Amino acid sequence: MIAFKHVALRSLLLLAFAMFSGDVVAAEPTGTVVRFSTDVVPILTKLGCDSGGCHGKATGQNGFKLSLFGFEPEVDYSALVTEDRGRRLSLADPDRSLLLLKATSRMPHGGGRRLDESSDDYRILRDWIAQGATAPRDNDPKLVRIELSPREQVLATNSSQPLRVMAFFSDGTSREVTRQAVYQSNEPGIVAVEADGLVKTSSQHGLVSVMARFGEQIATFHAAVPFASDPAKMTAAQTQLDQLEPKLGAASFDRHLLRQWRRLGVVPSAPADDATFIRRVTIDICGSLPTGEEVAEYLADTRLDKRSRLIDRLLERPEYASYFALKWADILQNRGAGYSTSKQRAGTTLFAAWIRDSLAANKPYNQFVSELITASGSQNENPPAIWYRTVRKSPEYVESVAQAFLGVRVQCAQCHHHPTERWSQSDYFGLAAVFSRVGRKGGFADAEVPTDEIIFLKERGDVLHPRTGAILKPRPLGGKEFSLGLHDDPRNSLARWMTSADNPFFARTMANRMWAHFLGRGIVHPIDDARSTNPPSNPELLDALAQDFIASGFDVKHLIRVITSSYAYGLESAPHPGNAGDTQTFARFYPRRVTAEVLLDGISQVLDVPTNFPGVAAGARAIELPDENVAAHFLDVFGRPARMSACECERVDSPALTQALELVNSAEIQRKLIEKTGYAQRLAASDKSHADLATEMFLRVLARRPRPEELKAAVDFLAAEPDRAEACRSLLWSLLATNEFLFNH
Repeated sequence: MIAFKHVALRSLLLLAFAMFSGDVVAAEPTGTVVRFSTDVVPILTKLGCDSGGCHGKATGQNGFKLSLFGFEPEVDYSALVTEDRGRRLSLADPDRSLLLLKATSRMPHGGGRRLDESSDDYRILRDWIAQGATAPRDNDPKLVRIELSPREQVLATNSSQPLRVMAFFSDGTSREVTRQAVYQSNEPGIVAVEADGLVKTSSQHGLVSVMARFGEQIATFHAAVPFASDPAKMTAAQTQLDQLEPKLGAASFDRHLLRQWRRLGVVPSAPADDATFIRRVTIDICGSLPTGEEVAEYLADTRLDKRSRLIDRLLERPEYASYFALKWADILQNRGAGYSTSKQRAGTTLFAAWIRDSLAANKPYNQFVSELITASGSQNENPPAIWYRTVRKSPEYVESVAQAFLGVRVQCAQCHHHPTERWSQSDYFGLAAVFSRVGRKGGFADAEVPTDEIIFLKERGDVLHPRTGAILKPRPLGGKEFSLGLHDDPRNSLARWMTSADNPFFARTMANRMWAHFLGRGIVHPIDDARSTNPPSNPELLDALAQDFIASGFDVKHLIRVITSSYAYGLESAPHPGNAGDTQTFARFYPRRVTAEVLLDGISQVLDVPTNFPGVAAGARAIELPDENVAAHFLDVFGRPARMSACECERVDSPALTQALELVNSAEIQRKLIEKTGYAQRLAASDKSHADLATEMFLRVLARRPRPEELKAAVDFLAAEPDRAEACRSLLWSLLATNEFLFNH
């Protein structure tokens, strides 16, 4: 014990001399010079020392705090070397350093054993201490980039592929850092990656990306694990795709899909029949069910272009604008909850109407967004200014704009450099500075948020970098500062930057958002989380859609026509052996539960009894409600969002027990079933045969005729029930509770 104290004392003296002289004290000079920023910090990151669950969290761990993921090396150096009287390092006897003793579990450590004494990582840390624990210097070589090899590979199931990472520095040197890099797979069920960069595939198929990070630099490895697991199956798949190719015509979008299917050896499902298609596209464009008459008319239509004609008709219906206005009201947080409804409702109604009218007029998307983010004046006279009622603080400006219009999540960069992307605090607060001069006046206090405000441009408004205190000028995400005059509104510069044809985010984000709406999954998924470590599953397809959208003049209806006319959108939802398990290549239509509002409106449409919403005009549909604060228990149970963020993920479509109970016990559904003027009662009062009754109900509820076995079961049920009205109600109710009705498929 005494000897150890003497060693520690000597270490402190050596360290004090080093700090005083500003030079390195080399207790045991060995081999290559070890630098703190490019050698030591990456090891601490790889070991998890500076992660959010350990010493990298805001409060640190057991009195020892590091910067999250090592993005502030100067802070980390001070914590390791100077804090707590320098007790964490022993320059005179590096192996007795607390840093190494705890990491190797030679002393108790809450994080467990992180290092082996025979490892390269241990040797590097030891050498750095032995060389005097050199501090980071301005003239140290900086990490410029890393390269990952291979960058792309087609891998068989249950196979492995080693990765190699090379780091390149500002002084022209390079070295291998494979064992010091951090790895992460975006699809761990398909591909796992070990700490030394060894990629291992499972028995699953699909596309996957593996991120490698060293320091602040990131590189990505892309892998495809084909569905055809052997040469014979791959040959058979290619033969089927050869037969499909002539049917695709010259559509470039479908060709991009075909290339992806060839690469993975996946065979798409067969085209959906006409009854399935009319129901699918009517729900997706209008948020409504087709009527039995519309289905019958469409099935009887023999024209070759009847699908495109149907799409055009649906886009001209008022339900199209109402349904997509609901979608954008979610994204733009047109929120009524938390305020006095009598005062708030007028504002949310105005904003909802402006969105709906913009869509009905097919206002170009770039104009729609520009009018929104540059809105000024009275919220009563200029409805897009109402966006500033709920989006009113720096984090809300930055995160709402980034997620809604640029498709990126930058929340992490508010506190630290984004761990898997290039966004820094300067990027975050530079975008915040765009909105720093947004001023408000007038209005009245309405609970949490004033309303009826006037939005104007203040003379000044500064945003400071939270770490350096420097004043940040307005600039776009990842771009240069805007050139602004004294009276220029930075929001106008942001709008011009966002909506320009060469913006790398804007058109791609909208194209991806619309693709996800219609196909059930984004090409980038989640749709608002685009980053190098979450690449598009089909980048060529996304680029083609974005460029076509730009060329159309940001015509939203044109974009919808393109997507709903694609080969993928017209496929069956049922998988087969050639695409079972596919969730990325759109080799089949991915079924999904219809949204809460569409479901309630569908039940009302089938039973011909409208829902009565308090405070809203009689006869209003759920997709037409002005905000989410209109009381409707059914909508809340089935996932209506609270509109607290710009993320579409707020809307929940996963099943829950409460939903099943609502279908069984809903007083609203019961009221609609027994309403004297409703469809159920009219049907029971008719003199139609049991077969005609069953056929009509299937067409009305499921948009198709019953199959022979279904027709027989329905007729037998109706014939066995003495009360005709009760029999009709029960059969309708059972059809409404089927997955076929609840899902778009």
